[in-house]
Amino acid sequence: MPDPNPAVLAHLASRRSPSAKTFTGPVPDRNAVMHILTLATRVPDHGKLEPWRMVVLDRAAMARLADLAEARARALGGDAEKIDKGRGQFDRGQLAVVVIASPKPAPKVPAAEQLLSAGALCMNILHAASALGWGACWLTGWTSHDAAFCAQAYGCVGEETVAGIIHIATPGTLSPDRPRPDVAKLTRWA
Repeated sequence: MPDPNPAVLAHLASRRSPSAKTFTGPVPDRNAVMHILTLATRVPDHGKLEPWRMVVLDRAAMARLADLAEARARALGGDAEKIDKGRGQFDRGQLAVVVIASPKPAPKVPAAEQLLSAGALCMNILHAASALGWGACWLTGWTSHDAAFCAQAYGCVGEETVAGIIHIATPGTLSPDRPRPDVAKLTRWA
């Protein structure tokens, strides 16, 4: 018979994605961020490939990336909305962890599984930060999918892509919980 962990079940049952726009200071210090990342890297990682890496952005890095996003949007002929969306999360962000999916050549481990490992890392960062009392929000946006921006901002090379940008800070006011999926409708038993 399994031995349930009520604290983990309560966390999963109440987990919500707070808006990064509501985050305030303070943010976790370097030791706290390293603790979060140490907990979070316990993810499925077939073949011990570590098919991801992380870039921690502090407030100064966020300011540089906001400017870079604006310059890139203008170079792409973007309108005010694209510029605002590009700058937005960096202008408002205080601290974030960028998870870079960094696939490795491994014939026995498909690229899709390596990408899912990076996604699992993003989710674990959310759980670890939340468990330690921080607000955490997983974002992307057009800058996360623009190869030129990612190369300049995060040093992405080759097949590397941004799996997620996890903003971490003091949680602000939570908005009402959203409707949750109808699991029965989405599940088929075979």
